[in-house]
Amino acid sequence: MSDRTDDADETHPHDVDDTPTVTCSRCDHEWDLAYELDDLEVGNQSFEQFAIDHMRHTGHFPDGVSPWVVSCRRCPEGDEFLSSHPARRWAETHARHTRHTVEIEHVDEETKVVAPD
Repeated sequence: MSDRTDDADETHPHDVDDTPTVTCSRCDHEWDLAYELDDLEVGNQSFEQFAIDHMRHTGHFPDGVSPWVVSCRRCPEGDEFLSSHPARRWAETHARHTRHTVEIEHVDEETKVVAPD
């Protein structure tokens, strides 16, 4: 049995870079989310925050992001969301207040229609 301790093979938590990254093939770039995590302190929403900011500044979402798109069939109102719940809430609220029919579209699902009550 050896009394020798060898730290060379040990991995320390501070040695592992587990900062999430986001890529955009249209921009031909990859970003880490350290800014969103450390400076903005958005935590679990760091990916969503980056995707929203990227869309606002470039006009498109990064790779792997497909928004839920809500659009009114009667007026020019609509919006994009990164999860289904806020998209559904927007559609239901718009239909309730305007009595307009609203569509919710997502690439992975069939188009849903929210009609006024």
